[in-house]
Amino acid sequence: MIEQLDPVFLSQLQFGATTVYHFLFVPLTLGLVFVVAGFQTAWYRTAKVQYLYLTHFFGRIFLINFAMGVVTGIVQEFQFGMNWSEYSRFVGDIFGAPLAFEGLIAFFLEATFIGLWIFGWDKLKPGVHLATIWLTAVGTTLSAYFIIAANAFMQNPVGYEINEAKGRAELVDIGAVLTNPVAVAAWPHTIFGALMFAGAVVVAAAAWHLKRNQNYDTMRPALKAGAWVVIGAFAATVFFGDQLSLAMVAAQPMKMAAAEAQFDTMGPASFSLFTIGTPDGTSELFSVRIPHLLSILSTHTWDGEVEGLNDLQAQYSVLYGPDEYRPILWVTYWSFRWMIALGALSALIAVVGLWVTRKNKETGEPREPKPWMWTVAIWSAPLPMLAAIIGWIFTEMGRQPWLVFGLLKTRDGVSPGVTGLEVLISLALFTIVYGALAVVEFRLIRKAAQRQPEELVRIDAETGKPEPTATTVY
Repeated sequence: MIEQLDPVFLSQLQFGATTVYHFLFVPLTLGLVFVVAGFQTAWYRTAKVQYLYLTHFFGRIFLINFAMGVVTGIVQEFQFGMNWSEYSRFVGDIFGAPLAFEGLIAFFLEATFIGLWIFGWDKLKPGVHLATIWLTAVGTTLSAYFIIAANAFMQNPVGYEINEAKGRAELVDIGAVLTNPVAVAAWPHTIFGALMFAGAVVVAAAAWHLKRNQNYDTMRPALKAGAWVVIGAFAATVFFGDQLSLAMVAAQPMKMAAAEAQFDTMGPASFSLFTIGTPDGTSELFSVRIPHLLSILSTHTWDGEVEGLNDLQAQYSVLYGPDEYRPILWVTYWSFRWMIALGALSALIAVVGLWVTRKNKETGEPREPKPWMWTVAIWSAPLPMLAAIIGWIFTEMGRQPWLVFGLLKTRDGVSPGVTGLEVLISLALFTIVYGALAVVEFRLIRKAAQRQPEELVRIDAETGKPEPTATTVY
């Protein structure tokens, strides 16, 4: 039975599990740094102490999450050499370049300025100190861009040439790699998705306090700000998601055909709301469709032609050799819909939240929602994160069987000396360690979110500068 363990499948499972776990921290870091910077900017401009409280309150959560994200991200680097050495050998010359930029430029920038922000409250002028958190935000977004550019090469290989003698792809145009159309579209889509999650966390934390009728003056502004961040970020995520879809249609038509269960090439093409297909995934038995919508989404024309799975399978078999080039349809199809549904649900909750907490016209006081509404707001926090994770599952699973589209298949990228048993043992150990870290992370953030904001900072009577107390992590 041990000999039957498939190292390719287990390596995929391990990399997918560790990546999803690492990505639990990434969206909150990317989004919350802008929220913290926004609250500090509001304090700098208005001198209202509640914005200072909110800066420290959510800054604490940001730092906890940032530290955990760095720790879990290190594992990803090692897996490229240990589990996927053939992949690293084949495209390391290209894939390594944006990752080197991420470490040498972006991470250095964010690590430097996050340190200045943590320790500079009573040492830097307020305006200079404010600049450090914004530069930290610049560093985190640059970090995200370089990583997305590396991933975009796997989706849409550009800027390379094949060295036949060495049997590997080599970098010839770093500009093409960094301006890959897939990366240019995916980056803002990812950033605004992260802002949605950060806004939802702000709403959840504020709702927890307001449900208990505490910290009213601080948490009411936080609730409103968080809800508007979710709504605005959702609108931007949808817009850039549309741009990303266009890039994907051009680069990977098979993925988009699978996302829509589009079996046959046609124009105009309808959008599938719900489809039931045959077990072998070659045709559909029943579907509910919106006429012309898929043509609009894929080509921005009323009757544009959209390539189908069956025709693309035939084309790829001729171009790349006989094989199965269709991804797992039910995963690709439903992950695409769950991504959209969870994001939309989060935005809907934010809209309803703003409505039910609006001011009473007669009294001028904000309305008080029912207790169960606060509970919904609290538990809605993970929705944008789940949408982002499912979106990445769609992105990576929809590319299969390719590791690098058109160049390297997944089964050819695994380290030749790694056995299924070795991967299974490491997967089990990762699951145990990461499970324990997940418990620690959740408890730390929950504890931080339940603290009284006023306990985290005091104002020096002589200098007028904030002094973090010993109860903070900074």
